[in-house]
Amino acid sequence: MFTLKVSGMTCGGCINAVTRAVQAQDPQAQVQADLATQLVTLETSLSPELASGLITEAGFPVSP
Repeated sequence: MFTLKVSGMTCGGCINAVTRAVQAQDPQAQVQADLATQLVTLETSLSPELASGLITEAGFPVSP
């Protein structure tokens, strides 16, 4: 499990887009996002680097 700082999320649709991006590579992934803090916690078999890339490709920049 790890947490990423994801910019640009403003609504439930954004959370769904981030979730779909991760679950496309790991269907069993658990994704929890907090719009107020812009933090996404992932329980996944993906590496943080791969997950960050997938979320960025979905249009939501990931901060280090």
